[in-house]
Amino acid sequence: MEEYQQTQIFDFNNLNEAADILKAGGLVAFPTETVYGLGAIANNEAAVKRVFKVKGRPSDNPLIVHIANQKQVDQYVASINETAQQLMDLFWPGPLTIIFPAKEGVFASSISAGRPTVSLRMPNQLETLLLIEMVGFPLVGPSANISGKPSPTKLEHVLHDFNGKIDGAVKAQTPQTLIGVESTVVIAEADRIVILRPGAITQDMLSQVGKPVVELSAQEQLENEGVQSPGVKYVHYSPKQPVYLVDASNAIRDWQVFIRSSKVKIGLLADEEWLAVLQDEPMITQVYSLGKRDDIAKHTQELYAGLRYLEDTDCEIILVQGLAEQPSAHAYINRSNKAANYII
Repeated sequence: MEEYQQTQIFDFNNLNEAADILKAGGLVAFPTETVYGLGAIANNEAAVKRVFKVKGRPSDNPLIVHIANQKQVDQYVASINETAQQLMDLFWPGPLTIIFPAKEGVFASSISAGRPTVSLRMPNQLETLLLIEMVGFPLVGPSANISGKPSPTKLEHVLHDFNGKIDGAVKAQTPQTLIGVESTVVIAEADRIVILRPGAITQDMLSQVGKPVVELSAQEQLENEGVQSPGVKYVHYSPKQPVYLVDASNAIRDWQVFIRSSKVKIGLLADEEWLAVLQDEPMITQVYSLGKRDDIAKHTQELYAGLRYLEDTDCEIILVQGLAEQPSAHAYINRSNKAANYII
């Protein structure tokens, strides 16, 4: 792997070497089922601050801490209520982050951006669970990308942003992460579950807990209350070109009117059906498929990969297909809206 020689690549067979780097305060990117994370041992203040610096991440944007064993959670948090325990039992390991009251003196202070809380999740990814076990302490793991850019779903995305800037990266056994967008983030209270960031664990799925009411926080409320969770305040997921998000209510003729009136090269990110109709339009110079028409999981998995692919082409704007409102599409809708400069 000569092209990656500046940042060392690890796999299942030499994870112990990656663990040694992390224990020494280095930075190693790791795969999860959602996106790749930029790892540092969570009790090393200097290492954690290096994560913020390398990413260009605002210091008031808290980090998620990744753990390998649910049974150890009481070592890291001040208390666990019944709702949080039920969520862990139902969805861990998996793409759910839970915000807990923090136990003092456990983690680097910069992780929680001055708040008395800590965000924990247990990823469903073999290499990463083993890596955390080998390190012997949880890892921070914000998305392994330059802040504001589309998150990485492939090793090549991580290296595009950080080759030569971080110590290492762990290669997964699969070429692309399964889910493709970041975890759902919640606050778990006795009588309600508040979704701060939507993800693969949907509002309907969280309702399985039973008694608590499940609420989805509005973006305006999140911004007014300060940064409780990653992904709720700052510009996110944006390529260098302007992104135009096409509302799901638009018919094919509306797409064609916009495309035919354009005087710049267009990159098209859409499902197979729309691509078949539109890809031969003269101003469409690049395309990327989101998959079959109604496969929302595939759309979500391919969103960041598509934005990154089109960013590296000659297109001057990117046209992205929107999805109709439904619980299973909340993560896609959230991320595509944040990536968009314009909605048409």
